[in-house]
Amino acid sequence: MRAIQVRAFGPPDVLRATDLPDPVPGPEQVLIAASACDVLFVDTMIRSGAGAGYFPIRPPYVPGNGMGGTVVAVGDSVSPRWLGQPVAAHTGGPGGTGGYRRLAVADVANTVVVPGEVDLLAATAVLHDGTTALRVLEVCAPRPGDWVLVLGAAGGMGILLVQLLAAQGVHVIGAARGQAKLAAVARAGALAAVDYGLPDWPAAVLDAAGGVPPAVVLDGVGGTIGAAAFALVADGGRFSAHGSPSGSFAGVDQEEARRRGVRVSTIADLQYGAGDRSRLMKDILRQLAEQRVTPLIGQTFSLEEAAKAHEAIEARRTVAKTLLLTE
Repeated sequence: MRAIQVRAFGPPDVLRATDLPDPVPGPEQVLIAASACDVLFVDTMIRSGAGAGYFPIRPPYVPGNGMGGTVVAVGDSVSPRWLGQPVAAHTGGPGGTGGYRRLAVADVANTVVVPGEVDLLAATAVLHDGTTALRVLEVCAPRPGDWVLVLGAAGGMGILLVQLLAAQGVHVIGAARGQAKLAAVARAGALAAVDYGLPDWPAAVLDAAGGVPPAVVLDGVGGTIGAAAFALVADGGRFSAHGSPSGSFAGVDQEEARRRGVRVSTIADLQYGAGDRSRLMKDILRQLAEQRVTPLIGQTFSLEEAAKAHEAIEARRTVAKTLLLTE
């Protein structure tokens, strides 16, 4: 069975295609023949070794948080009715492992049947970005009429956040870098798209909102850009510091946050409780079936090209979602 393996932390070329034994599902697991494998920025962070302080994953390992495919075998405690079902499933524990392979096992509790009217690639594209986006909105609770700034708005999750917020009647300002990404943000429903590669981008955010500071900032970037965005959020507002593609989460002065009455949430506040992952997966698939959200799959690579996918993500050449295709 073909899979991608990391035998030592390092640059993208440590991702090597190899043959591994076919996995066998445990009592409460299913075996999935993958059509597409999810690719996340966190995969690149773990592969490089930069995530060693956050996640327990160590080489050798098969990277990947999940996949979409068809159930081809079930464990002893799983109903045979799962056989042949199209599914989307999370794989591995914190950080995710085992997803970049043609055959993978997943806990049945982290596996959801994909409705017949939903394309399997689209379901794979929202598997993690969609569930995390819904969790972010649960924690930050933006209200209709609020001005909300989304940083990293052209990423896989950013595009979905823009769509979900616009559908709720929120005034969305999406921030990204470069004309291609700004165009994607505008098509997703943002009232304004701001380039945070320009030095005066904070002023452009306020101009877009008619001088009104955003009530909510959803920071999917981190670093100095996230810190600058924290200065923009309205007193009494909410700031979600959940992204770190810049290399670190936004540094927030907690004393200033208390003084201004800004409620700051971090990646720790997005952790799932019992049943949350399955609940959110079903919710985003329902919204996908109802065409309330439409993921943007900006690029695909073959499974064997996993290194190219990681290289493109790290070079900021990707727009929205990246998937690995197994066929």
